[in-house]
Amino acid sequence: MDKLYVRLAAPLQQDSIVDGEGIRTVIWFQGCAHNCRGCHNPESHDFKAGKLVEVEEVKKQIDNLEFQKGITFSGGDPLYQPEALLELTKYTHKLGMDVWCYTGFTFEELLEMGKKNKTVNEVLEEIDVLVDGKFELDKKCFEVKFRGSYNQRIIDVKESLKKRKAVEIEKYVYKVGI
Repeated sequence: MDKLYVRLAAPLQQDSIVDGEGIRTVIWFQGCAHNCRGCHNPESHDFKAGKLVEVEEVKKQIDNLEFQKGITFSGGDPLYQPEALLELTKYTHKLGMDVWCYTGFTFEELLEMGKKNKTVNEVLEEIDVLVDGKFELDKKCFEVKFRGSYNQRIIDVKESLKKRKAVEIEKYVYKVGI
């Protein structure tokens, strides 16, 4: 079997409390073509930057984590590297941790992408919570949890796949003007 690699923007970040529920480790993927104006992580956009790492090496780092509720995949955009993302999400679940994933794609766009790329569908099946949509600077809001702009949704992926439409987690729904 060929070795699988992932291009990372930074080392694993342990003990985050701002990238999903509970104490989490964030894995920062390198590469993003969304180019959101005002992005908080623009250095992660270049697809050739960062560091190419064997997925098996990342798994070893995950094995050494302690006291983490789950893993959050962010970036860049992890969905530009679906094969590596799939392997890491499966491994995270195997260890009993939950999976959050940030993407500039919408859930609906990912469903469309999945029609052409089976791996995208498999990745969705392994994500517990998806924070979807591009960051929009004119919708930046400090009142929304776990995202930068209120257009971004926090989605229960298992429920959404059953219903074939995005199901937001109610406690995170932001009601504009309320």
